[in-house]
Formats: sequence, C-alpha cells, structure tokens
Amino acid sequence: MAKIKDIELLRINYLRGPNIWTYRPVLEVWLDLGVLENSPSHQLPGFNDRLTTWLPALIEHHCGVGERGGFLQRMQEGTWCGHVLEHIVIELLNLAGMPTGFGQTRSTSQHGVYRMVFRAREERVARVALEQGHRLIMAAINDEPFDVAAAVARVRTEVDDRYLGPSTACIVTAAGDRGIPHIRLNDGNLVQMGYGASQRRIWTAESEFTSAIAEGIASDKDLTKSLLKACGVPVPEGQVVNSPEEAWEAAQSIGLPVVVKPSDGNHARGVTLDLRQQQDIEAAYHVAYPEGSDVMVERFIPGDEHRLLVVGGKVVAAARGELISITGNGRSSVTELIDSQLNSDPRRGHEEEYPLELIDMATNVAVQLEIKRQGLSPDAIPAAGAQVIVQRNGNVAVDCTDDVHPEVAYIAQLAARVVGLDIAGIDMVAQDISKPLHLQGGAIVEVNAGPGLLMHLKPAVGASRPVGQAIAEHLFPLQDSPTDRQVGRIPVVGVAGTRGTATVARLVAWLSHLSGHYTGLACKSGMWMNQRCVDQRDSAHWAGAHRLLVSQMVQAAVIENDARAILQDGLAYDRCTVGVVTDMDGFEGLAEFDIHEAAQMAKVLRTQVDVVLPSGAAVLNADEPQVADLARLCDGAVIFYTTDADHPTVVAHRANDQGRAVLVKGGNVVLATGATEKSLGTLARLAFAQGASTPPVHTLLAAIGAAWALDIAPDLIAAGIKTFEPELPSSSAAHSRTVTLPL
Repeated sequence: MAKIKDIELLRINYLRGPNIWTYRPVLEVWLDLGVLENSPSHQLPGFNDRLTTWLPALIEHHCGVGERGGFLQRMQEGTWCGHVLEHIVIELLNLAGMPTGFGQTRSTSQHGVYRMVFRAREERVARVALEQGHRLIMAAINDEPFDVAAAVARVRTEVDDRYLGPSTACIVTAAGDRGIPHIRLNDGNLVQMGYGASQRRIWTAESEFTSAIAEGIASDKDLTKSLLKACGVPVPEGQVVNSPEEAWEAAQSIGLPVVVKPSDGNHARGVTLDLRQQQDIEAAYHVAYPEGSDVMVERFIPGDEHRLLVVGGKVVAAARGELISITGNGRSSVTELIDSQLNSDPRRGHEEEYPLELIDMATNVAVQLEIKRQGLSPDAIPAAGAQVIVQRNGNVAVDCTDDVHPEVAYIAQLAARVVGLDIAGIDMVAQDISKPLHLQGGAIVEVNAGPGLLMHLKPAVGASRPVGQAIAEHLFPLQDSPTDRQVGRIPVVGVAGTRGTATVARLVAWLSHLSGHYTGLACKSGMWMNQRCVDQRDSAHWAGAHRLLVSQMVQAAVIENDARAILQDGLAYDRCTVGVVTDMDGFEGLAEFDIHEAAQMAKVLRTQVDVVLPSGAAVLNADEPQVADLARLCDGAVIFYTTDADHPTVVAHRANDQGRAVLVKGGNVVLATGATEKSLGTLARLAFAQGASTPPVHTLLAAIGAAWALDIAPDLIAAGIKTFEPELPSSSAAHSRTVTLPL
C-alpha cells in the first residue's frame, strides 16, 4: 500500500485563558486530513490494532460514549483521524505524568479541515506532546515502527523541565481548590496567587513573607545555633574550622563522636555523622568543604534525623529519617548490592517526584567515605548476612506527624520564630519524637528556609500531609466562609463587544477610580493606571490585561475584550466580577477563525459571561436578542439594560424581586430592582463633562449597569458621568501625560 501523506498541521495556537472551548488553557490545532478525510479509523487496515497495542490505556478513554472503552468503540465504528490524534496526545500526556482529560475535535467549513484542542497546562509541553502524537498516528496509519517509550520520555522530559516543581505545584493546587487564581511569573517556580493588590507570591516553599534577613540567618548554621542557644533551644555544641587538622582538634575539644558538615549547605550534602577516628574526621572535612563556605564540627547527637515543617507558627507535618544499609550475600559487590537492594526501590529516582534519591557510588563521596570507614570498597564483596551501612542521613521519608510531642512542636515553632521564618524546615535529632527533647538529649541541628515538601507529600512510609493547603491558608487566611471565591481577587470588569466598548471601559474605570479604588484599565485606547496613561497602544488583548493583573498596585481592573482577542488568546482572567456584553457585531473580520455569520458570535462572546463569578453579575444588552439570551449561562446575577422600559425580557426579569435592570423611562435613566425604581437623572442631565459629546444611550446604560454591579453608589455614578472626559487628549498632549512605568 502506498504511504499516506502526513496529516498537515495548518496552525497551532495556544489559548492562555478561558476561551470558546473551556475555562482552562488549551492548545488549538487546525488539521488538514487530506486523503484521510475519506478513510475513517475502521477503514485503515490494522490501524486500530496497532494503536491499541502501543497505547493499551486508550481503553480508559470514555469519549462521547460516557463509559470505559467508549473511545475504542468509536474507533471500531469508525471515527476520523483528527479525533484519534486528540486521544493519542491526551494519552501521551497521561503517560508522561501530566494527566489530561479534556479534548475536542470539530469540523470546519473547509472540507477535511478540523479544529482539535486539548488541555494544555504549559504550552511547550503541549507542543511536544502534539509533535510526538502526530508522529505516532502516522506510523500507525502507515504500519511503520514507532518507539512509544521514547516518545513518552520526550514528553516527560519537557514536563520535568517546564512544569512547576512538586512543592510549588501543591501550594498552587491548594489555592486553586479555594478558587484563588495563579499566574506563573517566570519559567521556574515564582508564582503569583491572586490578582492585583490581593495577590501573594511564592517561590517554591518561600513566600513574600519570608524575610531576606531570616533566610540569611538560616543559611549561616553557626549564627543560627548561637541565636537558638540564646533563646533556650537545645543545639549541639560546635565550631567552624578551617582545615582537616583544626577539625580533629575541635573534635577532641567537643568530645567524640562528632558530625562534620558544611556551615551553609543543604539537602544533607557533605554531612558525615558519628565520626570517632582522626582519619575519618579529616576525610569528612574534604567531603564537607566543597558544599559550603565553611566547615563545622559538631557534637554528635544519638537518635534519628527528623524534619518538622513549621508554617505560620504551627507544626503541620513531620517526617523521620532512616539509616540505610545493604545486606551481603557473599557473591555481589557493594556497588551491585546498592543497585539491587536500594536503587531498585520504585520510590527512588533523580527527578523531584521521587521521595528518595538514587545512590550513585561513583559520584557520592559521602557514601564512599561511609563504606571506607567500615573497611570496605565499592568493589568489595560483603559476607553473606553482613550489614553494611550506606547512608546515615538524608533519607527523611517516614511520616511521623501524629507522633510529635507538644513540647517538641513548641521547640520547633520557637526555632522558626527565633530565626524569623514564616515557613521553615526544622531538622531535629531525637531518639523518640513522641517524648520531650530534654528527656533524651535531643537537639535542633538546622533551620532551613524554603524547605522541600515532597517528603510530606509522598512519604515512603505513612500518610501524605496537606502541606500545600497549610501554606495556602497561611497566605490567604480562611474567612468566615471558607468557600468565599473572592479570596485573592480584586474586582475585575470585562467588557466584550464592538459598540462603544472602549468608552464603556473608560467610564467604568473612571467611576471605580472615584469610588476610591486604584484602578487599572486596558482598552483599545491604551493602558491606564489610575487615570494616568502608561501605554498609548491598543491594550484590549490578553497581554494588556495580564499586565494589570500582575501589578500589586491595582485594586480594581477594567478590561476591554473583543471576539478576536477571545479567539486568539482567550481571556486573561479566569473569573470576573462583572461581565458586560454590548452586541454580537464584527463577524465579518473573523473568517480566519472560521466565523462566517452573526449566529456564530454567541459562542465566542458567551465566554465573557461564562466566567462571571457566582457573586458577580453579567450586564447584558436586552435590546439584542442574542446578547439577552446569554443570561441563562451566567453563574451570577444578571443586569439588563434597555431603552424600552416595557421590553418583555426586562419585564419578565423584573418579575423576580431581585431582577435588576437599567432602563430609560420617561426620559429618565432608572435603576430598577424588581418593582423598585430609582431615578439616576434625565438623559439630558447625565451628560459628560462640559463640551464633550454625549455617547449613544446604550453605551451610557452599559457603563451604568457595570458600575451598579460594582456596588458604586447611584449618586456617585451620576456625579461621575458628569465629570467624565470621553475625548482622549491630542497626540502631543497625550504624550506629555504618558509615562512608562513597570507594572
């Protein structure tokens, strides 16, 4: 059979926010199936069998059938290859550790051309998954070999390189469970949770409340110990040394056995425990020296290593370390026994997702020293039954949170406060964590800023602890209602449509400013920060809105959107307080998105209404039937606006005691709630500042409705309209008022 030409990927577009497909970011791919348009899956010889052999977990895909095996049923009945590619990409992401459940494939007005989308938490990961999935489907169609494991590994590598680390991800997920949005601020683990002035920032397990001074103290182990000791916290005696000879002298002065470690290292690197011989202590100096700026010798505290996580002054998790050893069999070398008995443990790996690290004899100098202290070498063959210690520390992976004695917890909390850390990992040595330290000679040996959370999330033994939730609650304390979706949010107003939307956005921003909020505005007229123009360019798009939401100064944001912005990038915000839709015009310029008639605009502009918070409101033009029909999609309240006080839609809406509308009645602008009416003034009096042209009535009503939805007082709305200057300054004047500021 002749080789079938590859499916052509016509266009790939990353939709960063809520869009016509879903609330979440997706990768949208335009596909041309070519000759495959005439060959559904069941007509391709051997295709289904090859695909299910390579990806057996496809049986778990429900697809539209709604049950296990649903997608395979569709393949057997015959489905088109765009749909199959969607499921292949989703399965590759699942296998690579990035679970993805959402995907859709829809035909377009062009024969054989489809739009395929799938959930994409990170754009580069999604593009690599698409690339590998495209190669896989063509290999299956043409009966060519394909290395599925290599494809999954390629995607997994991208996940590891690009996605948030487990510590950061668990905090972000916990915040998301409370409805708190997040924005990633770099390619690493710097993340903003919340919008504008209500945001909090984290960098792994450090927060914006983590003092640089406290972090500096924690990195200096000698200084940390002196401060803790002064406050009555038990710490081991120790001193900084500058040579192997000084290390031996210090050990003799302190008393054997001792610990040798770097003064500012981390992750237990360069730490050697229970040293009693001069040659071992001097050798341990050389192990510690490369790992820090100084080397310390400390009194050895007998017991197990423990890590207690303190968040906001409370111990929220604890884990215990274990001494790691191998058992000789009389045949295998030390290196071989480490590989077979330790590295074969599925809990061990190099990536962050593994609670225990692989042990590499060739590079781990501390392990080499430990083996040497027992009179062995990596190639030595221990006798059958002989126990050989491999590591004494760095294996903290046994959950013991429920065993922590109240006095032990108090000492850990005190240590965090003394250093000044809001989130701290307290390293403690104790024989029994369920008993007070002073009864067993235990001590705190380190206080760590930015502690890793994986040992508490995925302990090798014991229950996972909700440490991400604890940190999220530390940053965003629980309110009276834990389900309040306003936590971490500022008022966000989205204005969608074409008719006068820039004026609507500017007027709403002006009224918000008068109500006392530092208000950011992104619209076609530019970007404004509290009525100061910071960018004259068109800012009615994702990037412009994004700049407002990351600014810590912004207390309220007004953002203009149009259909093109939604189709091209999605919305910059996950939810909004107020969503305004003025009209369904503008389909004529959207042919590249396969929009060819006015009826299709509803699916695009509904996005603005879909994201209104339950506590918010949609402001809709009742005089446009397609716009008014969006009311049924809103999770929050609805405020209609109309020039016809007897409009049937508005009358029915007001029949509900809480139904609100802005309408013109007898020449007056009226705010109506159920049967109650309040006049805002006559249209003639609600004119803009002296000399300014009056906008179309619908533009004025839309802005009034949005301001009312923001709970701005009616009298302030009326006064603000009269002082609003709708005309932008001339280019020279605007330039004189324009400043370039970091947002």
